[in-house]
Formats: sequence, C-alpha cells, structure tokens
Amino acid sequence: MSGQLDRPDRATASTGSSLIRRSGIPTGIWILGFVSMLMDISSEMIHALLPIYMVTVLGTSALSVGIIEGIAEATASITKVFSGALSDWLGKRKLLVAIGYGLAAFTKPIFPLAASIEWLIAARFIDRVGKGIRGAPRDALVADIAPPDLRGASFGLRQSLDTVGAFLGPLFAIGLMWLTADHFQAVFWIAVIPAFLSVGLIVVAVKEPDRPKEQRRVRMPLHRDELRRLGATYWWVVGVAAVFTLARFSEAFLILRAQSIGFSVTVIPVVLVVMSVAYSLSAYPVGVLSDRVNRTTLLAIGLVLLLGANLALAFAGDIAWVGVGVVLWGLHMGFTQGLLATLIAESAPAELRGTAFGVFNLVTGIALLAASVVAGALWDVTGPQGTFLAGAAFTIMTLVGLFIVRVRLGDQTHV
Repeated sequence: MSGQLDRPDRATASTGSSLIRRSGIPTGIWILGFVSMLMDISSEMIHALLPIYMVTVLGTSALSVGIIEGIAEATASITKVFSGALSDWLGKRKLLVAIGYGLAAFTKPIFPLAASIEWLIAARFIDRVGKGIRGAPRDALVADIAPPDLRGASFGLRQSLDTVGAFLGPLFAIGLMWLTADHFQAVFWIAVIPAFLSVGLIVVAVKEPDRPKEQRRVRMPLHRDELRRLGATYWWVVGVAAVFTLARFSEAFLILRAQSIGFSVTVIPVVLVVMSVAYSLSAYPVGVLSDRVNRTTLLAIGLVLLLGANLALAFAGDIAWVGVGVVLWGLHMGFTQGLLATLIAESAPAELRGTAFGVFNLVTGIALLAASVVAGALWDVTGPQGTFLAGAAFTIMTLVGLFIVRVRLGDQTHV
C-alpha cells in the first residue's frame, strides 16, 4: 500500500511502546515480527535437535538428512507460489497467513509422537506446507503495511525478530535437554506451546490494510502475461538469489560440522544460537541502512561474509574456527535475507507482490533442494571440506552475477 494509506497505522503505533514510536515502523510490522518469533522459537527447539536425533537415534545418513531438509524446504517454496498468487487474486493476505501458522502449530505434536523416520518426514513435510502457505502472503503483507521510505527497515525488523526466535529456540532446547537428561520427546512437546501462542497473536492482533480502490485486480496471477509484468529487474534479482542459495545449503550442515569437531549432543544447539544472534543483531541495522544506500553494495558485503564462512568451516580444525564460520554465516544472513525481500517488494507491482514472493521462493527453494542434496552427497564422499568448498565456489559465482545486475540496473541509490 502507499505511504499515505499506512499513516493511520503509524498513528495507532504512537500509543504503544516508545521504541515503536521512535522507529516510525507501523505496529502491524512489529506484531508480524513477534508472530514469527514465537513460531521460530517452537520450530527451532525442534530443528536444532532434529538432525542429530535422525542420525544418532534413528540411524539415518548425512545424505538422508540433506534430502529430507531439501524436500521440506522445496515443499514450502512450491506452496508459496500458489498461496502468494491466491493472495493477489483474493486481495487478502491475513487469512492465508493465519491458516499457514495454524497448520504449522497443529502439526508440531507429530514430532514427539514420531516413532520412525517416516513419521518425521511426514511431520516435516506438513510443517513446511504451513510455512509455504503463510510465507509469500506474509512478506507481501509486510510490503503492503510498510511506508515506502521504511521498507528496508520494516523487512529488517521482521527478519530480526524472527531470528530472535531462532536463537531463543535452541537456547531453550539446550536447557531442556540438560533438565530432562537428553529426553528429545519432552523438548518436542514443550515446543508446541509457543506455536499456538503465535497463531493466537496473528488472529487477534494483526489488522490488514484495505486494498486501494484504484489498484488493478488480478484475475490470473500466474498467467504468463502477469509474470511478464513483474519486469526485468525482478527476474534479475530472482536469478542472483537462486545462485546465491546454492551457496547457502541447509543450516543442518552447520550442526553436523560442529558434531564432527567434537560438540556433545547437549550443547550442539549453541551453533544455531550463535548464528541466529549474529543474524538478528545485523538484520535490522542493515535494513535501516539499505533505505539510505545502494542495496546491491550491502548484498555484496553479505556474499563476502558467506565466502569467509564457507572457507572457515571448510578448513576448521577446532571449535574456535567453527565458531568463526558460524558467526560469519549469521552475519551474511543478516546482510542478505531482508535485502532480497526488499528488492522483490520494490521491483514488483503492488497487485502482484504475493505472486512475486511466491515465484521468488519457488526458485530459491528448488535451488536449496539441489544445494542440500549436493551438500549431503559431498559430505558422505569427501567429508565437510568438500561441502563447504563447493559453497565457496557458488558464492564467487553469485558475486559475479551481482556485479552484472549492478551494471545492468545502473547506479541507483536503493537498487
């Protein structure tokens, strides 16, 4: 929506906390951030332990972990295409966001009840369908609510709050594993609670802005004519993001790398804690900065950080170097994820934002599936070094592609 349409929401925010007043970011963005945070606490309590649970308790291989993680994320990405397009067709986004969070919450109890790898695959699959349903409409809703001059900051804030949940979840997992003497199922049961709190918050507290009367209605969002309307800039951003995703396979391999160095099962979730702290502390400041400087420059910095992370993890001989790699990995996420979302929001027409985010997530999801499968295969054949060196090679390719995009788009302040 336009900045004028968002001013009433900003006025409402003046009755909230002083932090919200000072930021100028609409209240709805903050609430969506807290919704994401609660769901991430739930999800990461489970996912921080899941790769180790699958390998050590159920006896699956690293390749199997890569395939399962890749299929799960690809499923979410495919679902996002249709949910994003549906939100454009309906002109409503909150309903789909609430359904997506609700589905994820109701499938969380499957994890502690699962007695075999097949049950875990089913649970992971359904959970990611929920993520897919909510993902593109939620990002489009953030773009609809955010004032144009605060769009980078708004995406950065939501991403930062989301990532707070991503490090609180593993912290809770560590504490609960210690309290329960490594009882996986008990931790999985407790993870159900924040998931349902997240659903309650999205249903009660988020107000969706009305669609402007003058905005064009989209009858067939996925028709080739509508996809053509997304424009060349959008498709270049998607292309660069796809190659970039090949360099940043599932974070499950960070956990496996820590285990290979000698981390115990109880403290392994600290890997995701460290990564997420670095991510959350950088995402919002980078988002604020991106509203003032060239965004592709910030993306390039993020890719250099990823290159350093892959090299550190490839040659790590002790816990300290794993820590360096994990911190750099988190910083690169903070420099790139919110910026990519902002570029998608700004390059696509307002009436096609849901479709734009859906297609973007489909393409990057397919890339993540390929990356995770290749990473798992390399891990089984060559060990951790081959996996992370391959990631470094794809990072260099992405930097070249980003330079081409920069030249093609010209020296624009925000793009």
